[in-house]
Amino acid sequence: MVAEGARRRVVVEVCNARNLMPKDGQGTACAYAVVDFDGQRRRTATRPRDLNPQWGERLEFLVHDPDAMASETLELNLYNDKKAIAAAGSGRRGGTFLGKVKVAGASFAKAGDEALVYYPLEKRSVFSQIKGEIGLKIWFVDDPPPPAAAEEKGAEEAAAEKKEAAAAPAAEGKDDKDKAPDVAAAAAAAAPAAEEKKPEAAPAKEKKPAEAKAEEKKPESAEKKGDKGGKKKSPEKGKKDGDKPKEEGKAKEEDKKDAAAAPPPSPSKLAPPPSPSKKDLAIAGVAGDLEIRPQSAAEKSMAASGASASYDLVDRVPYLFVRLLKAKRHGSGDTQPLYAQLSIGTHAVRTRAATAAEEWDLVFAFHKDSLTDTSLEVTVHEEAKKPAKEGDPVPPDANLGFVSFDLQEVPKRSPPDSALAPQWYTLDGHGSEDGAAVCDVMLAVWVGTQVDEAFQEAWQSDSGGYLVHTRSKAYISPKLWYLRLSVIQAQDLRLPSPPDAKAKQCGPVFPELYVKAQLGAQVFKTGRVPLGSAAAGTANPSWNEDLLFVAAEPFDPFLTVVVEDVFSGQTVGQARVPLSTVHRRSDDRVEPPSRWLNLCGDEARPYAGRVHVRVCLEGGYHVLDEAANVASDVRAASKQLSKPPVGMLEVGVRGAANLVPMKIAKDGASGSTDAYVVLKYGPKWARTRTILDQFNPRWNEQYAWDVFDPCTVLTIAVFDNVRYKAATDGGRDPGKLPRDSRVAKLRIRLSTLDTNRVYANTFALTAVHPVGVRKMGELELAIRFTCPSWLTLMQAYGSPLLPRMHYVKPLGAAQQDVLRHTAMRIVSGRLARSEPPLGPEVVQYLLDTDTHSWSMRRSKANWFRVVGCLSHVATAVRWAHRVRTWAHPPTTVLVHALLVAVVLCPEMILPTVCLYLFLVLLWRYRARARQPTGMDPRLSHADSVSPDELDEEFDGLPSARPADVVRMRYDRLRAVAGRAQTLLGDVAAQGERVEALLSWRDPRATAVFAVVCLLAALVLYAVPFKVLLLGMGFYCLRHPRFRGDMPSAGFNFFRRLPSLSDRVL
Repeated sequence: MVAEGARRRVVVEVCNARNLMPKDGQGTACAYAVVDFDGQRRRTATRPRDLNPQWGERLEFLVHDPDAMASETLELNLYNDKKAIAAAGSGRRGGTFLGKVKVAGASFAKAGDEALVYYPLEKRSVFSQIKGEIGLKIWFVDDPPPPAAAEEKGAEEAAAEKKEAAAAPAAEGKDDKDKAPDVAAAAAAAAPAAEEKKPEAAPAKEKKPAEAKAEEKKPESAEKKGDKGGKKKSPEKGKKDGDKPKEEGKAKEEDKKDAAAAPPPSPSKLAPPPSPSKKDLAIAGVAGDLEIRPQSAAEKSMAASGASASYDLVDRVPYLFVRLLKAKRHGSGDTQPLYAQLSIGTHAVRTRAATAAEEWDLVFAFHKDSLTDTSLEVTVHEEAKKPAKEGDPVPPDANLGFVSFDLQEVPKRSPPDSALAPQWYTLDGHGSEDGAAVCDVMLAVWVGTQVDEAFQEAWQSDSGGYLVHTRSKAYISPKLWYLRLSVIQAQDLRLPSPPDAKAKQCGPVFPELYVKAQLGAQVFKTGRVPLGSAAAGTANPSWNEDLLFVAAEPFDPFLTVVVEDVFSGQTVGQARVPLSTVHRRSDDRVEPPSRWLNLCGDEARPYAGRVHVRVCLEGGYHVLDEAANVASDVRAASKQLSKPPVGMLEVGVRGAANLVPMKIAKDGASGSTDAYVVLKYGPKWARTRTILDQFNPRWNEQYAWDVFDPCTVLTIAVFDNVRYKAATDGGRDPGKLPRDSRVAKLRIRLSTLDTNRVYANTFALTAVHPVGVRKMGELELAIRFTCPSWLTLMQAYGSPLLPRMHYVKPLGAAQQDVLRHTAMRIVSGRLARSEPPLGPEVVQYLLDTDTHSWSMRRSKANWFRVVGCLSHVATAVRWAHRVRTWAHPPTTVLVHALLVAVVLCPEMILPTVCLYLFLVLLWRYRARARQPTGMDPRLSHADSVSPDELDEEFDGLPSARPADVVRMRYDRLRAVAGRAQTLLGDVAAQGERVEALLSWRDPRATAVFAVVCLLAALVLYAVPFKVLLLGMGFYCLRHPRFRGDMPSAGFNFFRRLPSLSDRVL
C-alpha cells in the first residue's frame, strides 16, 4: 500500500533491441520506441541505421491509482523513423511499424528487484512482417510525501497557535503571516522541479528536449497522412493520441506560471479518479495478483458475467447471526466482570467475561435447520466475588436479566447491504428493588447466509464453534526459486595439518578436495579434484560444476560454501554468501557476476584461501513441487515473466453424501466422520470448514483462482479431521498432533471443461486401502471455467508448456526429481507453520509424493495403458490381414478400387486422409464426454489387485514386513522383471538384425541384400512407378488360392540375420 500523500512512479528502462526487421529498403532501420502507460506517453531517441540499437534510456510515468496498477497494461511500440531516412539522402519511404510489446502491470517489479527481460516483438496484424526482441527493465518506485506539504502544514499549525495565544504581539503575528506565503511560494516553486526531475536521465535527453518533441511530432504527422490515404501504419489512434504530448506540455507551462501564486496541491489531489475503463478491467477478473480471500475473486467474476452476487455455484444456507458487543450495568458501584449466555433450543453458548471498560465484540452463527426453538434468549450474568476465605463456598453468579427475540420477527440481511447496527436492549426479568432495570446489552440479531462477511470469523454451530482447526482458510505456497551455485576454482589454499604423523604417511600424494554447499537442510557436493594434479593445476583446483538448490521466500539468510579434504576429513575453509546480495536473472542472456569468497579456517589459519564462484537466483524456471503430469501452475518464478491470466476457475464445494465412518468407537457399534475438503490449484490452497459428526456434510463454500494455462489440473481431496480433538485437550505438543486421515482424492483437468459453463456433478470418492478398494462416499461439486477471450485461450495452446529456461538450459530427469521432492518438503514445512496448520500429510497427499514408489498395481495400469494405445494399430493390422485374406470379398474388391484410384491420382491422398479424419472427428463428437470425470478405478486396476500386492504398495521404506514375506515379494518381482528383460532383449534383437544387414557380419546375407538392391534399382528405373505400385498392391491382395501357408522368403531371410544376443554373458 502507498502511504497517504506519497506517489508511485513506474520507470521503464529501454536497454536495447536485437535482430530487427529492415524497413528502410537498404537493409537497416532507424528505430525509436514509444511507450504508453496510464494515459501518458514517452519516447526514446532515434538510433540511425542499426538493426541492434542500444538506447539505455529511462522513461518515467506517474501512476494515478496505485491500487489499479495491476490491471493496467504498458504498451511499447517500435517504429522506423522516416525523418532519419530522408535526412540520410534516401528517396525511399520504408515501413513504419517494427513491432510491439505489451506488459501487464502485475509483472512490474519493486525497485531493487528489477532484471533485464527480453520480450519478443509481436505483430500488429496477421500480415505484419516482424521479428526480433527488445530488452526492458521495468520497476516501480514509491516516493515518500514531499516535504513541501509538511512545511505548509507546520506553518498553518504555528499560525493557529499564535492566534490563540493572548500575549502574542500583533507585529509578530504580522511577520509570521508574511513568512508563510514565502515558504509556500518556495515549496510551490520546488514541487514542479521535483516532478520534472528524473534521477538518471540520459544526457542527450536533458540537452535537447525540444528536438525530441519535434522528432516525435513529425512521424505522427506522417502517420496521419498515411491514415488519410487509407493505409494504416501505426497502432496510434490518430489525432487523439497525437495531441497528448502537446496537452501535457501546455499543462506543465500553466503549472509553472501558477506555482508562485498558489501552493501546490498534494499528490493525492493531483491524481485523477480512475476512469470507467480501469474499473471494468479491474472487475473483469484478469488481475495478476493472487486473490487470497475466497469470495473476492468470485465476486469479481460475477461482476464481469453480469450476475448479481457471488456464491452462485452453491446453495445459500440461512444462518441466525447474533453479534454481542458489550453490556452496561446501571449505577456506579463496584461491579464484577460480566458475561452473556445465548440459549436457543439445544444450543447454549457462553461468552468470555469482560469488565465494564471491555467489549465482547463476538459474532455467533447458528445453522437455521438445526434450531429447535422459535425464540432466542440472551442472558447477562455477573461473576460472583471470590470468597474471602479459602474454605467458604463460592456464591452463584448473579443473573442480571434477559432479552428475548422471536425468530419470526428477526430481520433478514444479504450483501451488499450494509452491516446491521447494534442497538441497546434493556434486560428484563431481574430488576432492582424499585423495579428498574439494572443492565443493558448492545447487540444485533439478523438472518443471513454464509456469504455474510461476519460468517468467516464467527462462532459456527456446525463446525465446533471457535475451534481453530475447524476453520475455513486459504493458504499460499511460498514462492520458490532455483539457486544456482557455479563453483569455478580455488586459489591460495592453506591446508590444515594432518591430525597425526601416521595419517600423513598413509595419505595419498595429492590430497583430494571437494566443495560442499549448504542452504538450510539441503547439502550438495562437487566432484573430487586432487590438489596438485594435472587436472587441478599446481595448487589451484578447478571444478567448473553447477549446484542447484531450491530457495523459498523469505530466503534463508546465508548460503554456506565449504572446501573439505576427502582423505583427512578436515575442513580447509568456509565462507557464507548472504542471499540478499545474490543476483537475480530471468533468462540466460545475462551472465551473473562472479565473485571471490575468502575462506575462513581455524584459529591458526584465519585466511585459508579463496574460492571463485558464481551465484544467482534463476527466475526463468518454474520450480515443480508436484508431479509434472498433474501440474497446476507452470509460470516462471520471476514476476517480470508472468503473463495476464486467460480466465478464471470457480469451484463450489456443495457437500458430500454417504461418507464412511472414519472414527470407530471402542465397542465398534458406532462411528463418526469430521470431514473437510482441501482444494489445490497453483500456489493457492483452499480448505473448507470442518463439519463435525456428519456423514452427509454440506459446506456450500465457493472459491476462485486465476487461470494462466488451460492445460493444468485441479486437485481436490477429502480428509477426516483428527487434529482438533487432540488440540482441544491442551496437554499435547503442537508438533506431535495426530495426522488427519485420508478419505479420497480426485483430479479435474481444465482442458476437458467447456468455457463459461457450469458443471454441477457428483463424483464418486474411491480410495485404495491395504484391505482393498473402498468407495468412501460421494462429493458434490459445481465447477465453472470462465474465459473472456477465446483467441487468448487458443494462443495458450500454441505456447510452450514450461518457461523458456527449461528448453534453453534443461535440467536432467534425476536432478529435477530430487529438486521436486526438496520443493515438496519446503512447501509442506511452510504450510505446517500456518494457523490453523495444513498438515504435512495433507500437502504430501495432494502433491503426490509417492508417485515414484514401486507398486505392482500401478505397473499393471501403465502396461495396459501402453497396450490400449497400441490396440488401434493392432486393430488396423488385423483389418488389413482380413482384407488380404479375402475374409470379406466385397471389402477386398473395394480396397482394390481404392488402390487403383490412389495410384492413378496420388495428389488426392493427403486431402482424402484429412477429410476422412475430419469426418471421423465429427462422428465421434456425439460420443464425447459431457461431464468431467474423476478417478477411474478400472483404469487404475484397483478392482483386480490382490491383497498381498496392496500390502506391498503401502509398505514403507525400509520394509517392515517379515523376512519370508519380503523374500516372496522379491521372487515375484524377479519373475516380472525377467519377463520385462526378455521383452527388451527381443526388441533389441530386431534392431541388431537391421544393423547386421548393413555391417557384413553375415557376409552371405549382406551380399544377397546388395544384389537385391542392385536389381531393385534397375527394376525401379525401368518400370513406371505407378505400375510398380499397382503390381505390388495386387500381389499383396492376391486371393488365398494363390497364397502359400508358409512364411514368405523375405520374412525368413530377416529372421535368419544374426543379432548380438549370442554374445551376451
